[in-house]
Amino acid sequence: MIWRAQPIIGIKTGGWKRREEGYIQRLYDKNQAANNFAHIITHHLVVRRQKMVDLEKELAAMREYYSSGNTRDASWRRAQLRGLLLLLHENQTEIFNVLKQDLGKHPAEAYRDEIGSTIKSINYALDNLKGWMSSEKAKLPKVALLTTAAIVPEPLGLVLVISSWNFPIGLSIEPLIGAIAAGNSMVLKPSELAPSCSSFLAQKIPAYLDSNGIKVIEGGPTVGEQLLQQKWDKIFFTGSAGVGRIVMAAAAKHLTPVTLELGGKCPAIVDFLSSSWDIEVAVERVLGAKFSACAGQACIGIDYILVEKKFYPTLVELIKIKLKTMFGENPRDSHSVARIINRHHFLRLKCLLDDPNVRASIVHTKKSQEVYIEPTILVDPPLESMIMEDEIFGPLLPIITLQKIEDSIEFIRSRPKPLSLYAFTNDRSLRKRIISETSSGSVVFNDALIQYLADTLPFGGIGDSGIGRYHGKFSFDEFTHYKAVAWRSFLVDFWFRFPPWNDHKLQLFRHCYEYDYLGVILTVLRLKKPKPSSAS
Repeated sequence: MIWRAQPIIGIKTGGWKRREEGYIQRLYDKNQAANNFAHIITHHLVVRRQKMVDLEKELAAMREYYSSGNTRDASWRRAQLRGLLLLLHENQTEIFNVLKQDLGKHPAEAYRDEIGSTIKSINYALDNLKGWMSSEKAKLPKVALLTTAAIVPEPLGLVLVISSWNFPIGLSIEPLIGAIAAGNSMVLKPSELAPSCSSFLAQKIPAYLDSNGIKVIEGGPTVGEQLLQQKWDKIFFTGSAGVGRIVMAAAAKHLTPVTLELGGKCPAIVDFLSSSWDIEVAVERVLGAKFSACAGQACIGIDYILVEKKFYPTLVELIKIKLKTMFGENPRDSHSVARIINRHHFLRLKCLLDDPNVRASIVHTKKSQEVYIEPTILVDPPLESMIMEDEIFGPLLPIITLQKIEDSIEFIRSRPKPLSLYAFTNDRSLRKRIISETSSGSVVFNDALIQYLADTLPFGGIGDSGIGRYHGKFSFDEFTHYKAVAWRSFLVDFWFRFPPWNDHKLQLFRHCYEYDYLGVILTVLRLKKPKPSSAS
């Protein structure tokens, strides 16, 4: 609206002047607000730019430290791994507390999934480090006279580890074990969604490890973005597929290799087992894997069950009984089910259940409370609903019924490849078909989650569920470049590998590449005439 001055006639003395002054004051206030806003934005940009400069200086110092060769020494690697062990042993009570604050985990769950499993991995690395670091002699064909070769492991350099919030201690330290064992410098960026655990790692890691070669940088998406703008020799990311795509796109700028530990909808096939004991054990293992591992907020947790239609009533009733045995009448009071990480994820899960068609499929639940949802069982929610399209990542367990259990194979094949596939069955034929006809990061029969604890098994996804693998020697490999090294004597040479070319040399090439050693000898001694080439 345009302000227009009014005639002085009919206006009280000083009225026009006061209106003009008020208008000028309003203009001044607006300009002042705009200037203040611009000042805030400018200050924010200056601070952000300065933080970027400081980060680049810090990373340059870490690269220089790596170049000094300190991280390559076996003694340095062992010292850092022992430092991690000491950190976990000396701070267990504090770890229990921060995991309780961020996720509501019971100490038993926290030790099983984050402390004990990580201690096991560190000890395994210490026991095998010498062998992992050793060069391996490479076999060469006999025609490679007086030539020897070896495969020499060398560290990649400066690596970035971005960890997840659901197992904020274990999923931060586990990749560090491989990076340290391989002799790298590294930066750990813990998840800001688990702030107590992130702060714990930022305080404790510098106290136990060499801060020249290993640093923790805290922060949210802005810090993550700044880190991804830097040049790394490797990026290891654990989290959602959506953020994984962002990480991969950023890494492409510098052609940085990535490991993406993502997730997906991990199915559990539950066959009609041969005995009531087998069925009870299967249900206990399914429920334990689903609800006692961060309340279903686990990348390898069971997302849904596939079962024959005729068997599902029996299965549902047994699930209800076992849930009561495990978690009591009120699971929240048992303190055996972790809470949802934050309100955003709580509302996301609640939204999945608020779909009227999905709500109609619920057969077991109780009233949800702020950032806490009790174990919920659903039967045949619509396959096109969000709960069956997206990874659930929470304590909601759909059961999908099939006419026959063999239909589960096509059901799984028609969807993105899962990180893990579980099948509870004694049918050998079905087991063979699952292995040969489906694709997943791992397959486990008659149990769940145990593959994560095996240092001799690779852990990782395929397709949408991830890229790369780690744990045990596979972690070392993920952070290692295997350099091919070959050396020869000056005493003997293959004169025929140099120009000028002729049919005689062509014949020798043919014998060499086909490992026809007798042919080589006969041709060299001129006892075998070369065939004329068609091009000559």
